[in-house]
Amino acid sequence: MSKAARGDICVSSGGIWPQARDVNGGRMIASLNIDPGRPVLIAGPTASGKSALALAIAEKWDGIVINADALQVYDCWQVLTARPDPGELARAPHALYGHVGRQRAYSVGAWLRDVARVLADNGQKLPIVVGGTGLYISAIVNGLSDIPEIPVEVRETAEHLRNKHGFQHLLKALAANDPATAARIDTQNPVRVQRAWEVWRATGHGLAHWQEVRPVPLLARADCNAFLIDAPKEWLNPRIARRFREMLENGALAECEAARENWNPALPSSRAIGARELMAYLDGDRDLATAISDAEIATRQYAKRQRSWFRARMTDWTRVPPPAE
Repeated sequence: MSKAARGDICVSSGGIWPQARDVNGGRMIASLNIDPGRPVLIAGPTASGKSALALAIAEKWDGIVINADALQVYDCWQVLTARPDPGELARAPHALYGHVGRQRAYSVGAWLRDVARVLADNGQKLPIVVGGTGLYISAIVNGLSDIPEIPVEVRETAEHLRNKHGFQHLLKALAANDPATAARIDTQNPVRVQRAWEVWRATGHGLAHWQEVRPVPLLARADCNAFLIDAPKEWLNPRIARRFREMLENGALAECEAARENWNPALPSSRAIGARELMAYLDGDRDLATAISDAEIATRQYAKRQRSWFRARMTDWTRVPPPAE
């Protein structure tokens, strides 16, 4: 198929809010050669403009944007997780945004089941899967092992040990009992370490064991347009700082205030970056300037982990440079 037939698209860069997105209307994020007959996958670190690119593609080729961000699924965080706003939702169909209650533990397996339903219900639309959660992206193109459900008591024990001794305590036990998994996971990521410990404790087998057998993936990587926004820290860090201040201007503090009554830092939904820091400010445990600084540091650290994960595992994805500032 020729380049003209496949279609080129130049997409304006986006922050999370329209006023930020339209500051430099002529700024371009990328020129991509897209086959509109194949699903689209878009990955990249936080604040890199993934959602703006996905929305532009959806508008051009009658697509549906499918969320692959583990925090944007929760109904309690609109501003703080940069979920699409009502104006963006009106421009193209979106799925799996804000559909999970804050008290619920939502797994990769549950997300895959929801994606399968969305694909089945929207067969005439171009699926555009976009997000920064590497495990979601990996699961949709590689399949996911059918790991048994983790009992509540095991998860509670893991939370207790992690809060009391730190996640390194769980990592030490994991390395001693399941070295194959310990050698495979990101040992600097407390969430991944805890998950691996829970699987080993609950099933008697490690994640490495369960991952040896995978079902057929929902979307084969070879059949997809796959793009990775390759945003260097020199470009991304100032954007992260700017975006967090925009979040505050657009109601992030009010969003946290609304979530305070039943706030539980142990819940997966509470891992939204900035939530803990702003809650500490609302509780009087730190001043606002410190809370903002801490949230920006946490976001930069998260983006660094994302970049490392993507670059190590998405070597065959098309690299997309970020827009010029």
